[in-house]
Amino acid sequence: MYHNPVMLNECLEGLNINPEGIYADVTFGGGGHSRAILERLTTGHLYAFDQDEDAAANAFDDERFTFIPQNFKYFRNFIQLYESERKIDGVIADLGVSSHQFDTPEKGFSTRFDGPLDMRMSQMTPNDASTVVNTYDHADLTRIFRLYGEMQQPQLIASDIILARESEPIETTEQLKAAVQRRLPRGKENKVLAQLFQALRIEVNQELEALNAFLMQCPEVLKQGGRLVVMSYHSLEDRLVKNYMKTGNAEGTEEKDFYGNLLTPYTVITRKPIIPTDEEMENNSRARSAKLRIAERK
Repeated sequence: MYHNPVMLNECLEGLNINPEGIYADVTFGGGGHSRAILERLTTGHLYAFDQDEDAAANAFDDERFTFIPQNFKYFRNFIQLYESERKIDGVIADLGVSSHQFDTPEKGFSTRFDGPLDMRMSQMTPNDASTVVNTYDHADLTRIFRLYGEMQQPQLIASDIILARESEPIETTEQLKAAVQRRLPRGKENKVLAQLFQALRIEVNQELEALNAFLMQCPEVLKQGGRLVVMSYHSLEDRLVKNYMKTGNAEGTEEKDFYGNLLTPYTVITRKPIIPTDEEMENNSRARSAKLRIAERK
């Protein structure tokens, strides 16, 4: 089940769609954003990217639509392949994991189901979460839990996992949960498990590296006045997006010209991120942590 896209109207407004323009949806999923963009195009064209093999089944049979089964870190290569003469009018990225991926036990993304410890968004990804859990040393496990999960006791969680895997390999989500059970504070079990699963998922899919690569490529592909619309679901992604839109780099380092003007490819449209309404958060659990940022190519 692919659920309703979060903040759909806000995303479409952010793209400022020209019916004759060229757009890219680099996180196609169930096609919710793409469908709404296509409805607003006349002679325009939409390119959609998704590395998840399941997403290809949702592709549209429409001459204005091209589906590209790739990670968005290859965004520039494919856009320039198809649009060698022109730059595009807008790009949208809805980051994180789709509801469909969370709701598929075999993918191992959710703490709610017992399933294989996989967490790969594409089956072409070399290492799954089981490989990380069973082969990384204490220092590397601690690092990813601290950096990607923003966990309070990353070294203790890492120790418990190493202790558990000495008895038998940790190959399912339930085995992983059992290994760290004593580190789950009462009343906060779900929060800590979500942080743990998030850290493993980000490491497996190299999500921040892919996001970094995608954002770096956008200025070359977007035309002047073109819009970059990005929705994130945790602070690590949001910080990266905020820094890029403001300064043009991941660190948020400001570079200025001789006159003191900030050198950046973008004009930021959203000084503060747009968040969903209370009603949307109530109706769509995925919306609760969403933050939407919009920038325009100078």
